[in-house]
Amino acid sequence: MAMRNRTGHSPVPGNRNAFTLVELLVVIAIIGALVGLLLPAVQSAREAARRTSCSNNLRQFGLAMFNYESARGHFPPTDVRVSGTTGFGWSFHSRLLPYAEEAGLADRFDFKQQAFTGNFSAQQPTAAFVTLFATPVPMLLCPSDPAPTVNKSNGYDYGGNNYMVSFGSARADGAGTYYWDFSKPTDGIVFENSKVRISKITDGTSKTAIASEAVRSIANGTADAVTFAAGSPPRMPYQYTANASSTHAWNSSTLKTGSMTSPTTQQADDLVNRWTELTSWRHAGSPSMRGRGQAWAATTAGNSLTNGFLPPNSTIPDYVVHWSGFFGPKSFHPGGANVLFGDGRVVLLSDKTDKDLHRDLHSINGGEQVTGDF
Repeated sequence: MAMRNRTGHSPVPGNRNAFTLVELLVVIAIIGALVGLLLPAVQSAREAARRTSCSNNLRQFGLAMFNYESARGHFPPTDVRVSGTTGFGWSFHSRLLPYAEEAGLADRFDFKQQAFTGNFSAQQPTAAFVTLFATPVPMLLCPSDPAPTVNKSNGYDYGGNNYMVSFGSARADGAGTYYWDFSKPTDGIVFENSKVRISKITDGTSKTAIASEAVRSIANGTADAVTFAAGSPPRMPYQYTANASSTHAWNSSTLKTGSMTSPTTQQADDLVNRWTELTSWRHAGSPSMRGRGQAWAATTAGNSLTNGFLPPNSTIPDYVVHWSGFFGPKSFHPGGANVLFGDGRVVLLSDKTDKDLHRDLHSINGGEQVTGDF
């Protein structure tokens, strides 16, 4: 006797309640298309959250700066670099931590001792501070930056740093005044042994950039520099800094290329624009600690300082020349980099910011007429 279904009809052979292979493939294709549309939106939302977190970190960094200035009457200095028996080597950031809710770490510092010892080319932390300097400080790290938060240099671990304090515009007037050598007073809020008061920001706190984010270097071996062929640099955003130390002479009073003396800003621009000729690049494994953001504890320009010579996310990499260099805000954020102003605001300053305007913003007392909202 033939089987009947619930409707009373005999089932038709081959007539099943299931998807065909074609239907499944269509459904999978639709799901794939939807995922393809959704994924960029998810990634964009995640980056927006990371950018906000970065902005909050830089704002907290600024609050610590203002708390220090209020308590001490001036912003923190950066120490003279360690070279043999000279220089204590304490960074701006080290002195700031007691005012940044990092007392558990900072209370173990002793600023009467040297932070580092040894020669500048292979310095090492004082024994009492080895573990402290290796500690990552969350406030100093941008969550969009994929570089390791701890790097090893000359056999020691160091917590990294994304937030640099400005030592000015790095301009020069051709008559002996220049601001890229922070061993003497600059037009920024910090230089060696400085005690700059907030009242010295005469250009207006709302129109003066005092700190900004940078892209941390990654390690590439243990040599002091790595080589990339001329004209074939590492990709942006640069996780290395261009090393001009062996190409262009530098001393404590003037930058020289050939017979150039008492250079102008234009001559410095001409020099920096030759960066594609360079083949040597600094990295986070450098024993002389000249990787960018390699260690918040180090007083070198590459680790804790910046200037406004280059606009945000410039195609020109941060350009290191011995003890100092030419820098600018850099980030993994699309469209710009976070910059802290003297009134406490943090702004994602556009990649399209004019070069001269950017330098005006980093001068605290140049009298420049800066217009627009930042």
